[in-house]
Amino acid sequence: MPSYAGPTAPSRSGDVAGTLRLLAYLVVALVLIALDHRGGWLDKARAQASLLVQPLWMVAGWPGQVVEKVQDDAGTLAHLTEENTRLRNEALVNNARLARLQAVSAENARLRELMGAAEQGRLDVQLASILDIDLDPTRQRLVINAGRGDGVHVGQSVIDAGGLMGQVIEATPMHSTVLLLTDASHALPVTVARTGVRVVAYGTGERNRLALQNVPMSSDIKVGDTVVSSGLGGRFPAGFVVGTIETLRPDDSRAFLIGDVRPAARLDRGRNVLLVREVPPEMRAPAAPPTAPDGEDGGAPDANGLAEPAEPPSGPPGEAPEPSGDAAGEAP
Repeated sequence: MPSYAGPTAPSRSGDVAGTLRLLAYLVVALVLIALDHRGGWLDKARAQASLLVQPLWMVAGWPGQVVEKVQDDAGTLAHLTEENTRLRNEALVNNARLARLQAVSAENARLRELMGAAEQGRLDVQLASILDIDLDPTRQRLVINAGRGDGVHVGQSVIDAGGLMGQVIEATPMHSTVLLLTDASHALPVTVARTGVRVVAYGTGERNRLALQNVPMSSDIKVGDTVVSSGLGGRFPAGFVVGTIETLRPDDSRAFLIGDVRPAARLDRGRNVLLVREVPPEMRAPAAPPTAPDGEDGGAPDANGLAEPAEPPSGPPGEAPEPSGDAAGEAP
């Protein structure tokens, strides 16, 4: 049987070797400390070592830098996207506000033109806003926000800064309907401002054209002449600008001229009109002729401002009518 031996006692030679190695390390450390203190070569060695390992540090830091850059880019992109959306919305709102301001500015300019025209012509006018237009292409009519309660009456002239627009044909307590000059059922006695030639301007159903018909070939009238209201018929005051003659051409019979007149008033734009309440004496229509006896028609104006011709006297042609009543008895 193998015999059991007790624990092996530590070798004294091993302890001595360990102690010697420790002493040697201490000596080397002291020597290095002394040398570093005197010449600083250890700092130089560390600097050289840092230079050698610096590329390793850079390579080791690349993944972290990449991750950080991706995070920064993602945050920047999200911020820029949000900022871009906000700026786009602000731009849309600002554009809408600018368009509104431009519209208000244009409307104010038109209002200044309206009031300037009224002041220049010494007219007593009333400002009214357009509420609606007739969508029927054959009817040229407007609805305004002034009625009988505001003093509006049927037959009242309506103008803008450019010239004559039309007349009131219906008035309710709060609203009124305006028949424009260009309505196909409208006719207006006008005068050529340059020569005083009297013609009639008919509505055509188009917002930018009036028609002249049955103008004698010998009339002193030409393209570019301005036509104004003549005041005949008693419906419109005299002197309001109606438009400018754009074309003149012979009719089919070659006996008369027909022409086109561009209205001076802006019938297809603007939101306000002026109702003429009183005009200067020089623009007032001439007095209506006296009413014929026995209910005869003495040439009263019709609804469109044109005078109906009086009926010819009775009796044989060429003879004057016999006086009646006291007039016959007083004749010598």
